[in-house]
Amino acid sequence: MTVYYEVKDKIAEITIDRQEVRNALDLETIQEIGDILGDVRDNKEVWVAIITGAGEKAFSAGADLAKLPTQLAEAGRPLIDLVPGIMAGINIWKPLIAAVNGLALGGGLEIALACDIRIASENATFGLTEPRWGIMPGGGGTQRLPRVIPLGIALEMLFTAKRVDAHEAYRIGLVNKVVPLPELMPTARQLAQDICQNGPLAVWAIKEAALRGLEMHLQDGLSLESKLLKSLEWTEDSKEGVMSFLQKRKPQWKAR
Repeated sequence: MTVYYEVKDKIAEITIDRQEVRNALDLETIQEIGDILGDVRDNKEVWVAIITGAGEKAFSAGADLAKLPTQLAEAGRPLIDLVPGIMAGINIWKPLIAAVNGLALGGGLEIALACDIRIASENATFGLTEPRWGIMPGGGGTQRLPRVIPLGIALEMLFTAKRVDAHEAYRIGLVNKVVPLPELMPTARQLAQDICQNGPLAVWAIKEAALRGLEMHLQDGLSLESKLLKSLEWTEDSKEGVMSFLQKRKPQWKAR
């Protein structure tokens, strides 16, 4: 096992653990991440997920170039067939938080880009370095980076394969917050807990409306918003939200 998965109090923590190679992605790790993300999507006990890397040096340094090409050749499969779900565009409407500790390069950065919120430790470094090896990002990097930061800056990073440190990543809008390394996971967990204070069905509908709406004309996006709002009207959680307000108590959400 190279990826650890734990669910506690509605929050999933996914930890890539190949510290000897800076949490680089080999075939086993890629497949484990894909399986875990499928569970995050379908597991009713998961409301929010945090993805991080083990140790202090790396979130993930990207593809394990010493192992992955041979593994793919032996399996007779192209890498694109194995790209983990969130990188390939799987619809996970539950919030995903990337807690980036150290290196986030290549596929590592692409995993972080596929998350909704990115928190970085002060020693974090980001880059899509594939052009140095004569290849291009294949896990969504060319599509998501220009949607997260200004186009010119994204293209400069992509064309030059240059890296940016945590504070530059914050300046250009790549990450939401930079914190000292010891505070990284506590900060991510607190954010996840803050999200869990709200109705989960509402939060998931908000994510769907926001992300799907980005690909639509405004009127179509507004129609989607109205449709999703209507779908929440008679849920148990919507009734509980009103009742808890009237009774001046904390709501007890059921995700139903």
